[in-house]
Amino acid sequence: MARKFNFSAGPAMLPTAVIERAQRELPDWQGSGMSVMEMSHRGKEFMSIAERAERTLREIMAIPDHYKVLFLQGGASSQFAMVPLNLLGARTSADYLNTGMWSKKAIAEAKRFCQVNIAADTSEDGFTRVPSQEELSLNPDAAYVHYTPNETIGGVEFDYIPDTGDVPLVADMSSTILSRPIDVSRFGLIYAGAQKNIGPAGLTIVIVREDLLGRCAEMAPTMFNYQVHADSGSMYNTPPTYSWYMAGLVFEWIKEQGGLSAIAEVNRRKAEKLYAAIDRSSLYANPVDKNARSWMNVPFTLADPALDAAFLQGAAERGLLTLKGHRSVGGMRASIYNAMPEEGVDALIAYMEDFERSH
Repeated sequence: MARKFNFSAGPAMLPTAVIERAQRELPDWQGSGMSVMEMSHRGKEFMSIAERAERTLREIMAIPDHYKVLFLQGGASSQFAMVPLNLLGARTSADYLNTGMWSKKAIAEAKRFCQVNIAADTSEDGFTRVPSQEELSLNPDAAYVHYTPNETIGGVEFDYIPDTGDVPLVADMSSTILSRPIDVSRFGLIYAGAQKNIGPAGLTIVIVREDLLGRCAEMAPTMFNYQVHADSGSMYNTPPTYSWYMAGLVFEWIKEQGGLSAIAEVNRRKAEKLYAAIDRSSLYANPVDKNARSWMNVPFTLADPALDAAFLQGAAERGLLTLKGHRSVGGMRASIYNAMPEEGVDALIAYMEDFERSH
């Protein structure tokens, strides 16, 4: 098996150890005579898998007992609607921070259900920075404040958690969850698509404070009600069982690496060395303010865009895959999530330096 370095923004690279374990367990999970893909989600075998996955996630993230952990479907994009439908209650407005493509999509969806107050907007700066706490124009009567800590496409990341007072803070952590320790108690709700740092696509994690449950709008579909999923242990319908199982393996892998503190140290090193290589180059550039640079998604451009195709071809020949930037911004993007080993970043830097010398 020839594993290459996959810099895709998602679905993203998975830890090789996790894939190899899944391979071993694929036809027969722990002597059950069944693949996890074949198991009833209500059978004792899968119930043990599900319970262990949640228990391990709670442990590595230090999730307080008064938060529910939901394993859902529909991707983070479904959460753009589920959040207002569940958290508005009797209120009619919510605050949103507009810092990139995914913030814009969340805002557009929320406008279908409530009045949206744009509490900060960095679009005039090309989404290359994050607003400071002092810039936030927050409404104390808002039902919640929504932000995207890491914008996958623009490579912009908050270096602080916004202070929203008594108003619940909601975070789309799809691109940054499990990359470092966080204080879950600072948030009312966290959601994340799995396909970056958690596992294969098909699963969405929601971590929600219990007092925010039970407010769902009557017109909402049953499947969009957090309370329903909390009451049913995320098994109101058949959940994405294999993705749930794979997520559990990733949670255990993180624990084996030393937990989120150890993961964070590796992620910090990877990001710092890649940004350093870009900054000392005359061929490559990163457009993001230095205090807002993402650890997970590193966009960069070449001084001459005519070289883009040659750069990508040469990278692929070296086993460095999926470096093309998002179609909306162009250039390159290296997504260096937890599963990207440090040697993958080193290999990318070596190639970038070789390419610059020859061009």
